[in-house]
Amino acid sequence: MTTTATTINGEQVRQSEAAHVLQVYRRAPIVLVRGAGARIWDADGVEYLDFISGVGVAALGHANPGLAKVIAEQASVLVHTSNLFFHPFQAELAEKLSKLSGLDRVFFCNSGTEAVEACLKFARRFWFTSGQPQRTKFVALTHGFHGRTFGSLSVTADPHYREPFGPMLSVTFVDPADPASLDAAVTSETAAIILEPIQGEGGVRPISKEFAAAVKAAAARTGALVIADEVQTGLGRTGHAFYAPVLGLQPDLVAVGKALGAGVPIGAALLRSRIADAVSPGDHGSTYGGNLLACRAGIYFVDQLLEGGVIDHVRRIGTHFEARLRDLATRQPMVKEVRGQGVMWGLELDRPASDVVDKARSLGLLVNGTSKTVVRLLPPLTVTEEEVNEAVTRLDAAMTAVAGASR
Repeated sequence: MTTTATTINGEQVRQSEAAHVLQVYRRAPIVLVRGAGARIWDADGVEYLDFISGVGVAALGHANPGLAKVIAEQASVLVHTSNLFFHPFQAELAEKLSKLSGLDRVFFCNSGTEAVEACLKFARRFWFTSGQPQRTKFVALTHGFHGRTFGSLSVTADPHYREPFGPMLSVTFVDPADPASLDAAVTSETAAIILEPIQGEGGVRPISKEFAAAVKAAAARTGALVIADEVQTGLGRTGHAFYAPVLGLQPDLVAVGKALGAGVPIGAALLRSRIADAVSPGDHGSTYGGNLLACRAGIYFVDQLLEGGVIDHVRRIGTHFEARLRDLATRQPMVKEVRGQGVMWGLELDRPASDVVDKARSLGLLVNGTSKTVVRLLPPLTVTEEEVNEAVTRLDAAMTAVAGASR
C-alpha cells in the first residue's frame, strides 16, 4: 500500500529509521509530511512556519503549484538520459545562468558540495594545462563550510568535520577578520582562494569589503583563481543574483546549488572561459547531473527569480525582515548581534542556540542553530511580510521563555 500523509505514524517512522537508517543526522523529533508555501505539517497534523526551508532549498516555498506542474509534466515524458546524449534543457538553463552570473560555461551536478568539488578540480586542471602543475594548494577561510566530499571538506575549516577523515588536501586557512594575513597565505603555489560571501554554516557571517579587496589584490599579485561558494547566498537569497559582486569580487568560478532546483536536486559550477578552455572531455562528469527533470526545475526557478519578480520581492521583504530582527534584539538581551542580508539571517546569542530552536519549534516555528550559538533563519524567498511578523513574534516568545527558564 502506498503511504500517504493521512496514514503515516510518526512513531513508527522514527523506530524504523533507528533500526535501518545510518545515524549521521540529529533529527528534530517530528515527521514532516506535507507543505504549502512557508508552512509545513507533521504526521500528527501540527502546523509549523518553516524558516529553514530545507536549509535554503525550498526557495519557492513548499508544493509550489507551478513547479509541481513542470515536474509532473517532465516526469511523464522523459526524466533521464545520461550525458552521453543531448537533451533540450541543459543549454537553456546554462544560458540563463551565464547571463545571470556573467560567467561563460556551466557544469551541472547534483548538489552544492559537488559544485564545490568541481570548482576545485577545474582550478587544479587550469594550472596543469597552463604548465604550472605545482599550483595545487588552496586558501580558505576560518568559519567556512563547503560540503562533505573530500575536496569540499578539505576547504572546510571546522576540525569537527575534518579530523575523522584526514589527511586532506593542502589548505591554508585565513581569518576573514584579518585581511592582512591573506597576503602571506597566497603564494605562487596557490591554485585558488575559496570563500563564501556570507558564511552560512559558520554562523551567517558576511565577508567584509576590506577582506574582499584583499582577496582581489592577492589574486592579482599571484594569479591565484577565486572561487565563490554561492551555494547558500546565490540565486536571490540576499536580494542579489550573486553576492560576491556586491563585495567587489569577480570570481573565476562559482558554485551554486540549494535554491537552483527549488527542491529538485541540482548543482552547478560556473566558469570563466579561460578556465573552461583548460578542461578536456573526460576530465569530470556526473551520471545524474543536468538531467531533464532537474533542468526543467532549474529553468522554472530562474524564470521565477527574474521574470516572476522573486528577486525584487526578496529585496523588499529583506528590509522589513532586518528591521523586525533588530527590533527583536533590542528587547532580548540574549541577542548579541544580528547578521545577514535579504532572507538569510543569523542571530548570535550569548548562549547555545539549541534551547531557543527547540522552544521555537514547540511554538510552531522551525529555525535551526549553527556555529553553536547562532539561530539561523532561511525562509523561502517567497515569504510574506505577515509570515515574517508571525515568525519574529514566535521567536520573541521562545527567547522570553528560555530566558525565564534560566533564571
